[in-house]
Amino acid sequence: MGEYLSNPIGDKVNFKDLHEFIAFLEAEGELVRITAPVSWDLEITEITTRTIANAGPALLFENVTGSEYPVLINMYGTLKRMAMALGLTNLDELQDRIRSLIGMAQSGPPETILAKMRALGDLVKLASYKPKLVSSAPCQEVVLTGDDVNLLDLPILKCWPLDAGRFITLPLVITQDPETGIRNVGTYRMQVFDKNTTGMHWQTHKVGAHHERMANLRNESKLEVAVALGADPATIWTGSAPLPPSVDEFLMAGFIRSQPIELVKAKTVNIEVPAHAEFILEGYVTPGETRDEGPFGDHTGYYSLKEPYSVFHVTAITRRKSPVYPTVVVGKPVQEDYFMGKATERTFLPLIQLLLPEIRDINMPGEGIFHNLMIISIRKEFPGQAQKVMHAIWGLGLLMLTKTIIVLDDFVDIQNPSEVAWRVTANINPKTDLLITQGPVDDLDYASAGELRVGTKLGIDATHKIPGEPRSNDWPPEIDMTDDIKDLVTGKWEQYGI
Repeated sequence: MGEYLSNPIGDKVNFKDLHEFIAFLEAEGELVRITAPVSWDLEITEITTRTIANAGPALLFENVTGSEYPVLINMYGTLKRMAMALGLTNLDELQDRIRSLIGMAQSGPPETILAKMRALGDLVKLASYKPKLVSSAPCQEVVLTGDDVNLLDLPILKCWPLDAGRFITLPLVITQDPETGIRNVGTYRMQVFDKNTTGMHWQTHKVGAHHERMANLRNESKLEVAVALGADPATIWTGSAPLPPSVDEFLMAGFIRSQPIELVKAKTVNIEVPAHAEFILEGYVTPGETRDEGPFGDHTGYYSLKEPYSVFHVTAITRRKSPVYPTVVVGKPVQEDYFMGKATERTFLPLIQLLLPEIRDINMPGEGIFHNLMIISIRKEFPGQAQKVMHAIWGLGLLMLTKTIIVLDDFVDIQNPSEVAWRVTANINPKTDLLITQGPVDDLDYASAGELRVGTKLGIDATHKIPGEPRSNDWPPEIDMTDDIKDLVTGKWEQYGI
């Protein structure tokens, strides 16, 4: 297996680029190459959705009609492959590293010489994850400008029958804050309008949209944008992670990989881009310019309808000599983005616990498309604590968009939907245990989102009630067998002949 890995660190493996990850997946029996001719127009979507439904492999389509470039899809399409993409055997492993980092930040000044040396080593190691700037890169082996720019040469998919056209669905959209210069990397879908123009679907609450608003306030004529298609699999994933605006996604990628990613200056815009990307689209957004975008078959399971969004003008395309086009299909859950979201859920649990230490676990089911439902377990100590946690979650970054929050006790397995359904329906009194409030909602929330992007939120307190809360005095005991009888039956099980 070692020949496919650019940098093994203990049991952790890192991938320099998408090609190394493809080779690794193939060696592990996790990828199938498809040489039969296929169309980017709906056919790849149908093949992929059937594959995901059966927990099937990553797919590399090598013969896509109208394009010379292969398509990689479903590389994150199981929890196992999602962990592999981050160099892990299990997604929970990353929590330990993040908790260690949090512990270092909280521990205060080291008291002994040995502790000081250890802390210094940790800080040096953390600094070593910062992106590394290089002077030349595979992503710039071919440079296309002017009339040579043609997005239609790429095997960009039309995913669903009512889609308005072809959409780029797995881009790393790179912008810089016009005031501070701080970089942001986001994953925003891009409808292809023509050979050198796309939509830029950065939603109201996303950092890219903030950067455009700031450029508009400063009367700047352009906001430079670069879009990376493909990189190493960990870096691609970070574009979808809802990091705070001050946290560099490329630094996060370096931390996950235990190895810095390499960046190179783009050819025509003042932006640094992943050196090992497959394609780079360079160009600009004119602040305030919009064009109707959509419909698009979205991760809600419904089409998001036509609305005005920003316009991206592509002035240059750089690429590898033999690039692969990575993409995902979104639609009725569960699709590949579910597994990307689960990685985010597991990664951010320690950070949420830093602010809300009573939280024991979180679950954002794919069926709830993440922002529609968040299930939380807490160690409850005082009356009203479930409501306190709800309000706190609605005040945390993009978690403000969560439509429904369910709070349960710490002894509940909230990853078990059967137990959750039983506990919630048994424990709530709708008159006293439902909290209805208002706040920001996701642009894609077709049920409540108007032009103001404000809607109703629901909190459900399904915890056991304690003194100071309604019905606490006559809350019934839970049925369970005594330990001695359990042990007795376990010891005699073979005698029963069952």
